[in-house]
Amino acid sequence: MSERWRSELTRQGAQFSDGRITSFAGSAKVGLAALKDGAVLCDLSHMGLMLATGEDAATFLHGQFCNDVLALGEGTAQWNGWCSPKGRLLVTLLAWSGKQGIYLMLPRSLQAAIQKRLQMFVLRAKVKLSDESDNWVRFGVAGPNAGTLLRDAVGARPDDAMSTLHADSCRIIKLAADRFIIIASPDNAIKLWVQLANQAIPVGAPVWDWLSIQQGIIAVVPETQDAFVPQMANFELVGGVSFKKGCYPGQEIVARTQYRGILKRRMVLAHIAGTNAPTPGDKLFSAAFGDQPAGEVANAAPAPDGGFDMLVVAQIAAINDNNLKYAAADGSPVIIKPLPYEVPLASTA
Repeated sequence: MSERWRSELTRQGAQFSDGRITSFAGSAKVGLAALKDGAVLCDLSHMGLMLATGEDAATFLHGQFCNDVLALGEGTAQWNGWCSPKGRLLVTLLAWSGKQGIYLMLPRSLQAAIQKRLQMFVLRAKVKLSDESDNWVRFGVAGPNAGTLLRDAVGARPDDAMSTLHADSCRIIKLAADRFIIIASPDNAIKLWVQLANQAIPVGAPVWDWLSIQQGIIAVVPETQDAFVPQMANFELVGGVSFKKGCYPGQEIVARTQYRGILKRRMVLAHIAGTNAPTPGDKLFSAAFGDQPAGEVANAAPAPDGGFDMLVVAQIAAINDNNLKYAAADGSPVIIKPLPYEVPLASTA
């Protein structure tokens, strides 16, 4: 994180923990309430930023990732992932094409290891991978008024989901209705943040996590690396997988899962009551599976009305039985909620 950017956020009351902003002189509930009819600002410095440059950058990443990197244009962004040879996600990331090359935004906790591992496969390709995390500020703007505030502040905004544009020395990426990411130099980011903060409420990372959970967009973290085939995490349902591109690590297993109907687990949105925060990797249980876990938590965040909302990956049979319990066979009931997209939950072989 740029020292200038950190100093500005600290001046505004940011509370930091483990490289993330937990809150701004108030609780997460204040920010969640603002999402009903206003807008929030969220620093995304806990997300790292990697840049791939060189004439082979696009073809190299295309051969490594599960989505069609060659389809990226100047005005588009895409969800993407890198799989192990077993076809399981090592990382999920947001990719877009810029003037310097292809940018990849991913959890900061995984960036160093992912960058080092990717570099091992470059070989003779003309590609350079660099860490741009301290050179460019990332922050989010979300809520019913987010688009209007951005248009008033910089004169433009992307119209379509997963589209991008340059405006007033920043890049704006539209993730979905009323949710945007801003990429800017520290100086420009500070100016824009201060301007937007006149009408939007600064919030901590848990609020942004909650928004991602509501959209059903998984973030693979260290605790869940190499745990999920993309389809288990609904990644093909949010446009993160291409089944028409060429080979990549794990591609055969991902394709077999798609076309042979062998998927037994899916990701759903869920809720639990209480004050004990669930964490990625925590196990879920179901009566039909006895002492064996029937699923696990992928991501979790405080919910507006108490308790916690989660993305959980669980056995389809247990989801259909709707009797999942958190952490133990007699643990707290897991309440399944609808996602904004349809999740196929037919039992498979």
